[in-house]
Amino acid sequence: MFKGCSTALVTPMRADGSIDYDGLEQLVEFQIANNIQAVLAVGTTGESPTLLWEEHNEVIDRTVKLAQGRTKSIAGTGSNSTKETLAGSEHAAHVGADAVLLVDPYYNGPSSLEIRREYVEPVAREFPDMQVIPYIIPGRTGCMMQVEDLAILSGQYPNVAQVKEATGDLENMAKTRRLCGDDFTIFSGDDDKTVAMMKSPDIRAAGVISVMSNLIPGPIQRLTELLNAGDEAAADDLAAKLGPLFGIVGVATTEQSPHGPVECKARNPVPVKTLMNILGMPSGPCRQPLGKMTRGGVQVVRAAARQVHANDSTAFQPIADFFGVDVEARLNDDSLIDDLIYSSY
Repeated sequence: MFKGCSTALVTPMRADGSIDYDGLEQLVEFQIANNIQAVLAVGTTGESPTLLWEEHNEVIDRTVKLAQGRTKSIAGTGSNSTKETLAGSEHAAHVGADAVLLVDPYYNGPSSLEIRREYVEPVAREFPDMQVIPYIIPGRTGCMMQVEDLAILSGQYPNVAQVKEATGDLENMAKTRRLCGDDFTIFSGDDDKTVAMMKSPDIRAAGVISVMSNLIPGPIQRLTELLNAGDEAAADDLAAKLGPLFGIVGVATTEQSPHGPVECKARNPVPVKTLMNILGMPSGPCRQPLGKMTRGGVQVVRAAARQVHANDSTAFQPIADFFGVDVEARLNDDSLIDDLIYSSY
């Protein structure tokens, strides 16, 4: 369908937890202005599990309409209920989304066979004119469609011709290429795996559905262009400059509780929304039960952003230009983090 970098958009919120639709429009316009290949609404990064379906559909509706004729649009319609997924996919098809993203059903733990027959296949069959992208991320879902079932789907349904691969398992990705064939499209689902997946002759990923392109869409799109063109030296140089950001999609710190040390994991989208808030982009809080970062976690996030800014002063310049902010000043303003952290464990 496309190659390069697509952005898994955050869903910006207001302080009261309602969706900031004006902010959403700004974020989509920022992505389009920076040559992104597609925008994904309401995926993991977009906090799909905590949006009401009415909100879910509204975010997709607005994103698709803004993207139409300017970039591709992907609607995150996956859930742990096939009935809900079909309804969401019908809405996405009606408003003109180019594709739907179907995360493996979480919590209820279907087998790979059930995921294929009872979940992806009904959507692929019902909407033959819309691309269906299975999203394999067992670390989030607790289940996983195996490559063998993905290959069966891709052989039976022409609209199942790509996958978002976030297993972190390069052998599984190579198996996907072997079983699904040369024309099948593999997208990286992990920013820090994109280079390895695109360089590997056994995987040959076409690009990434990225979290960190919320912040730096242009540089990550450029990275995928270099890799698709075979310019590995230039790609490696750019990846080294951007790398610190790829390491903060999730942030783990050790915190001191009254009863001893505790590992505290801030998972996507908490770190990226925290950094967007620091930089003055529309973001707002995450919706509960996601919350804030610790002071130590924010220090990790700021250190990564400062390092990227030092590596390449142009990386964040589009944020400064589009949103009218002083990036360097904001990265060094301690007062900006007070509302973004828990003051104590």
